[in-house]
Amino acid sequence: MGKATGADRCFLFLQGPHGPFFNRLGKMLRTAGAQVWRVGFNAGDRAFWSDKSSYIAFEEPQENWPDRFAAIVAEKDVTDIVLYGDTRFIHAEAVKQAKAAGLTVHVFEEGYLRPYWVTYERGGSNGHSRLMDMSIDDMRKVLAGTELTSPEAPAHWGDMRQHVFYGALYHWFVMFRNGAYRHFKPHRDLGVVAEFRLYLRRLLMMPAHRVSRRVATKRIMRGGYPYHLALLQLEHDSSFQAHSPFGSMSEFLELVIAGFAKGAPTHHHLVFKAHPLENGRLALRRLVHELAEKHGVGGRVHYVPGGKLAQLLDHARSAVTVNSTAALQVLRRGIPLKVFGVAVFDKPELVSTLPLDEFFGKPDRPDIRAYKEYRQYLLETSQIPGGFYSARGRDQLMRLAVDMVLASQDPYDALKAGNAAPRQQLHIVN
Repeated sequence: MGKATGADRCFLFLQGPHGPFFNRLGKMLRTAGAQVWRVGFNAGDRAFWSDKSSYIAFEEPQENWPDRFAAIVAEKDVTDIVLYGDTRFIHAEAVKQAKAAGLTVHVFEEGYLRPYWVTYERGGSNGHSRLMDMSIDDMRKVLAGTELTSPEAPAHWGDMRQHVFYGALYHWFVMFRNGAYRHFKPHRDLGVVAEFRLYLRRLLMMPAHRVSRRVATKRIMRGGYPYHLALLQLEHDSSFQAHSPFGSMSEFLELVIAGFAKGAPTHHHLVFKAHPLENGRLALRRLVHELAEKHGVGGRVHYVPGGKLAQLLDHARSAVTVNSTAALQVLRRGIPLKVFGVAVFDKPELVSTLPLDEFFGKPDRPDIRAYKEYRQYLLETSQIPGGFYSARGRDQLMRLAVDMVLASQDPYDALKAGNAAPRQQLHIVN
């Protein structure tokens, strides 16, 4: 890695994950000698940024953002921008301008490997990641001579409770303290009040959802039938919205159930596994059952609420998804996988190219050796141990994230040049 210094660097933070992570990262960069500024677009952004002297409020209509961003970059002599996700309008516009001006773009995202890692890349993530242009063979060449000794991740989510809590708190500020930001436009199509209610409901109902999930999972485990898994995502998730061929989740459900009805053996079943943060804005259970009846497979199609995936994966024949990173848990077990959207793991050695009905009839397995090399490459580059939401997760994340942000090379170039950040042994984060 290059020398970790903030001298002559000016970082402009945009929107981050809910909670204190961006605030803490900004403080550490300032300690390293960098100038740090934060643009806030609503009261939730403001609430989680402690240094108000470095806070820039954007209170104008969204269409003014491109000009305002350009003015801030020029006024502050910005060299780097830092953001969480790169598809929402304010981030996509900032990335476009930053790249044209030669600024460094630092993108954080949820971990491609789950749990206990987050993703850090430069220039873009998910469908805009540099991984999209890399083959397994490219990765294999870079990894030549590297021993595959990285630790396995426990099969649970870690800080989901904190994630839901900070989401609810963030939207509370937007609901009740947002007077100065009357032009704020959420990047999702759901209103702020509805978003807050769904986060709060999710937080309050977590114990009941846990019981429901366990009952549904146990019923499937005791069914004694072969089954295939469909891994669902949030319909408003950026990967689903920006990097998939579907306009709605119902389109994906219809496609999968129709393919299953046409191609799967008649004694096989299909299990839809909801995302852990699914908040009830879509009546997925009802829709799944209605589509199953429509295609003549009623009684063979099941819905399981979000939560732990490992138990269902242990006995699954195959899995399908749009582009959920939960698919990497599928590949780790050598389970056949089919994807429909743009995904960083969509490599010919890993995912099936069969038509969906043929896939359900006789799924083809991934190359497990290629997956191990792919996974090792991620762990040596873009995956940082830790989490955004729990205090212990942030502690772990900060030990490596700051030096990676300050490094002169991005993680992929650093590994190729032999300058990769030293990897830490994974510690459990609860």
